[in-house]
Amino acid sequence: MTSILTNIAAQSALQTLRGIGQSMEQTQGRVSSGLRVGEASDNAAYWSIATTMRSDNMAISAVQDALGLGAAKVDTAYAGMESAIEVVKEIKAKLVTATEEGVDKKKVQEEIDQLQEQLVSIAQGASFYGENWLVGAATVGATPAGTAPDKSVVSGFVRGAGGSVTVTTTKYALDTAGTGNVLFASITAGVPSDDGILGTTSALTHADGTTAATQSVYTLNIMDSDGDTTADDAFDTDQMADALQMVENALTAMTSAAAELGSLSMRIGLQEDFASKLSDSIDSGIGRLVDADMNEESTRLKALQTQQQLGIQALSIANSNSESILTLFR
Repeated sequence: MTSILTNIAAQSALQTLRGIGQSMEQTQGRVSSGLRVGEASDNAAYWSIATTMRSDNMAISAVQDALGLGAAKVDTAYAGMESAIEVVKEIKAKLVTATEEGVDKKKVQEEIDQLQEQLVSIAQGASFYGENWLVGAATVGATPAGTAPDKSVVSGFVRGAGGSVTVTTTKYALDTAGTGNVLFASITAGVPSDDGILGTTSALTHADGTTAATQSVYTLNIMDSDGDTTADDAFDTDQMADALQMVENALTAMTSAAAELGSLSMRIGLQEDFASKLSDSIDSGIGRLVDADMNEESTRLKALQTQQQLGIQALSIANSNSESILTLFR
């Protein structure tokens, strides 16, 4: 039956055209955004996972920045320790020179004085943004003493299986002993404390077996053998040997501390590489979940455009069928 009130063919063609239009709108959105899952209504599960992992990736990016800051602190401390080692080597060489007969020990001491002041300058200057790893005391009440995590750098961001998140850190404990890892526990008004690798004192024994006043690498004065601060009597042979051993012990401790800093720097470098690779992997994983296949979407868009043109043509034909009724009334 032909009716001028109800055109079934036109309604069917219009419904098909609407469906094609909706598909085109979805495909055009994917092509313009590059996302197959752009919002929760597209795929709630994948959208939720992608949103969470994007937030984790931002946290990992912050960790990378923190690692860079931590690396700068460690590198500054290592550079300071390395420079201090070179100065102590010079003091060691001066002591060897002073053991020779006929050498003016007073002139040698004048050179040692300058080297000692340089050590203080290095210790104070090895600071990055106000944080100094070469001058400082261990946390009070640490058990055992000197093992508290006095310094730390961010090393990672971890998401647990239950959804818990944790920021991990790499710790570095300060040790002010003579065999520790700091040069001095403190420096007040340019005067270092009597602890740390360079401030810890040792007894320098006379040739007759008696013990003179104790001295440290920083306070070493080969012109003051009896400790009366008048600097009028030079070290004897045994005292020179003890002083040389004291400096050698300091070099050993400083070398060990530099090695510890170097190991920490290496670990931070490895963690930086891992964080970068992890971030790339997360980006790749998110892409697999929500990114659109642009080749597929462009092909689908072309097909839908063709279908739309055919749908418009079909609707036009369906509407023209009603016009043919007019010929019956001519």
